[in-house]
This record gives sequence, structure tokens and C-alpha cells, in this order.
Amino acid sequence: MSLEAIMTLPSTPIDLASETGSQDMVAVAKRQRIQDFFFHRITQGFSLLVLIALTGIIVSLFVNAWPALHKFGLHFLWYVEWDIVNEEFGAAIAIVGTLASAGIAMLIAVPLAFGIAVFLTETCPVWLRRPLGTAIELLAAVPSIIYGMFGLFVFAPLFADYMQVPLQKVLGGMPLVGFLFGGATNGMGILAAGIVLAFMVLPFIAAVMRDVFEVTPPILRESAYGLGCTTWEVVRKVVLPYTQKGVIGGIMLGLGRALGETMAVTFVIGNANRMPTSLFSPGTSIASTLANEFGEADDFHIAALFALAFVLFVITFVVLALAKILVIRADKAKGA
Repeated sequence: MSLEAIMTLPSTPIDLASETGSQDMVAVAKRQRIQDFFFHRITQGFSLLVLIALTGIIVSLFVNAWPALHKFGLHFLWYVEWDIVNEEFGAAIAIVGTLASAGIAMLIAVPLAFGIAVFLTETCPVWLRRPLGTAIELLAAVPSIIYGMFGLFVFAPLFADYMQVPLQKVLGGMPLVGFLFGGATNGMGILAAGIVLAFMVLPFIAAVMRDVFEVTPPILRESAYGLGCTTWEVVRKVVLPYTQKGVIGGIMLGLGRALGETMAVTFVIGNANRMPTSLFSPGTSIASTLANEFGEADDFHIAALFALAFVLFVITFVVLALAKILVIRADKAKGA
């Protein structure tokens, strides 16, 4: 049989099956490409939605705050007057109160959260880990107004009798630091607000630190212990370097909560529009000022409050940017 005759023979069943299988594979691949295209576009839309919402927040804050920003300019940031009657507004008092209370909260909460996370992941008995972890998560779920009520009706009287009075008697007359412990001992003030904030942010930071510590591969811990390292050396030289990004993220999460907290601070900070002169002095924060005055504000007063909100947004953005820079520099140091 000649070659031409062979080429003109009809296809065998095997060839037909091969062609059918190839067509099915092409159809499946085409359908998968279409699915991937729509999946990519949908997830991209979700991401862009977040950016659009963030841009909308920034624009709305700036537009509503423009009358106050236009009148006071950058002077608004360090002007200490907050006179509603004469429409003279400055953010300095609220900024100082916000930063002071949040700073005190972080000084208290971060070491405690670190200790809790280390205990839960390194030395806690297995039978106790789940109850303690659940308790921390429950504390993180408590509404802020509950912390505020606890701070006002339970913590403030105890703080006044058992902390403020003894501290003022012992440290109030000392040089250099005595001025920090002056003022009325009524359980209110910047220090009280910072301690209540520490109660609030502690569960968040501890929960995040615990989760990131548990991500550390067991083989790294076992290798370190096998070389004779103590628990503290394992945490400091193995766990912390491996989980550095997560630890910084947890701290920044707590700081963001402390900077923007409203009700808990409003209950115990004293809500006085004057510059605090001591840790016991009453003060105010940006969030508490917004909560207290928005309901009765007129047009220009509302613009000043929006300007305060815009300042709080900028402060939060700067803090997060600094945290990101810190993480990048730490990564570069590791590479070097």
C-alpha cells in the first residue's frame, strides 16, 4: 500500500478518542482561564475598595476641617486655647493628652503582654494554656464602655486611695520628679487614663504575640535547647528574631487602639481643656473631645472638631509609617 493510501485511511477509534480528549482539555483550560480572570478582578476590586474607602475618609475629613485649618493654619497644632464662645481653637491640649495617655498605656502593657505571651508559649503547662488563652481573647472582646465604667466606679476610687495619695506623699516633695505627682488625688487624670488604656490594649498585644511566638518552628527551639540555651536565651535569640515583624505589628495594633480609644478615656481622664501639669492632672484627648462636644457644636465648632479628627488620623498614619520603616531597617540589618 502506498504512502498516499495510508494517509487517506479513516481515523481509528484511538485517534478519535485522542482528539476528543485534547478538545476537552482545551475547553477545561479555557474555562479555568476565564475563572482566574474573574477571580483576579473580583479580589482586585476588594483591594481597591479599601483604598477608595480610605481616600474617601481622608478627603471628607479634610474638606470638613478646611474652615478651621484655613483660619488657624499650622498654628492649630500648638495653640493651647480651646474657647468655644470666641471660636478660638487649638489642638495642643488634646494632642498632649492623647500622646501622654497612650504612651503610659504602652509602657505598662507591652512588658506585661510580652511576659504573658512568653509564659503561654514556653513555660505554661499544657492543661493551662487553653483556659488562659481563652481568657485573654475574652478580655479583648470586652466593649470599651465596660472598661470605662470599671475605671470610673471601681478603679478610680481605689487608685485615689491606694496609689495617688501614697505616691504624692512619698514623691511629691522630691526635686526633679515631684511636680509629676502634684494635683488633686481624686482618681482621675492622665495617669488613670493611661492605666485603663493599658487594661484595654493588653489583651490585643498579648494575643498577637502569643500567636506569632507559636509560629516559630519547633525545630529551632529544640536545637537551641539542645545546645544548652536557657528559656530566656531561646526567646531572645531564636523566637524574637524569627517573629520580629509580628511582634511589632501587635504593638502597633495596641498603640492604634490606645490612640483612638474614646469611651474608656472619656470616663477617667477628667475632660478638662487645660494643659496637664502632672500625671494626676485632668486633661483631655482628641477622641474624648470629639465624643463630648460633637452633639452641641455649631458650624465652625464642627470644623474645629473635624480638624482634630484629621490630626488624629495623621498621628496614626505617622506611627504606622514609623513602624513600617522600623521593620524594613530590621530586615536590612538581618541581610547585612
